[in-house]
Amino acid sequence: MEFHDIYLLYRRELERVEQLLDERAHAEHSDLAKAGRTLLEAGGKRIRPLFALICGLGERAWSEDVAKVAAALEMIHMATLVHDDVIDRADLRRGKPTVRKSYGNLAAMYTGDYLFARAIQLLAEVDNLAVHRLMARGIVLLCEGEIEQIEDFYNWSQGVMTYLRRIHRKTALLISLSCQLGAMVGGAQEREVAALARFGHAAGMAFQIVDDLLDFTGAAEIVGKPVGGDLRQGNLTLPALLAASRPELGQRLRALVREGMPDEDAEEAIRLVVASGALAEAERLAERYLEKSRHLLGAVTREAVREQLMGLTSFIIRRRY
Repeated sequence: MEFHDIYLLYRRELERVEQLLDERAHAEHSDLAKAGRTLLEAGGKRIRPLFALICGLGERAWSEDVAKVAAALEMIHMATLVHDDVIDRADLRRGKPTVRKSYGNLAAMYTGDYLFARAIQLLAEVDNLAVHRLMARGIVLLCEGEIEQIEDFYNWSQGVMTYLRRIHRKTALLISLSCQLGAMVGGAQEREVAALARFGHAAGMAFQIVDDLLDFTGAAEIVGKPVGGDLRQGNLTLPALLAASRPELGQRLRALVREGMPDEDAEEAIRLVVASGALAEAERLAERYLEKSRHLLGAVTREAVREQLMGLTSFIIRRRY
């Protein structure tokens, strides 16, 4: 099943999620309201809500609780993006000015905090203690992942395992929770909930690796942010770490990427990463994670859910934005 077809299947459910986001991201304070509106109008793939809806509904009837879980997860994701843009000093997100660019760093940080709080407030309407425990633990790990990323800016001594642990916390965890909590609130059997959590983790690891590949290969007008942005900010992702391990160019790459590097050095560093063959190696790792995720779907009893999630894994490896 194609990605577009899956979106169409859940069009009404995603519209309800969008309505919840619009209602709950609203603020009485004018700057918070404008910043929240900026985020919502920037849109997004809503991939986390889609995972939650598929795993929570699938072949079952409508559940408002699943929609609330899906919206809360997306609000948490939105909050992390606002904070990331402050840390990265990013001016563009999804092709539009970031909150920090439009309203300043202080307003952006409080906007992110506000979205976190509103997500927790929305989730409190779901009467399931296990959901709250899992989400609370997830937010803690998410914050730890953010701190680790900041600590490792421009740190060439970090290895691939450090990178994988970081993206587990920053990205894979939230996608895993989307599948797990959606299924749990939707009434799936315990064995299936566990399988979907593991599926979401593997798919989430692949999703972030592909995202890091797009930072080198994507067109800025499609990806919505400057090409090579991570490397320019000192965020050393998998392609850069793999390229730095190449004896023939690693030393030059490490010398180029430093705080305050000029644009010409950043552009040379990007060319070195692309020329190193690291992109193909990183893509192979993403494909291995996706293969693992597909294998885990064997424990999912609902045929429609398996088929739809399989379609999402195909989108992850082929996506261009």
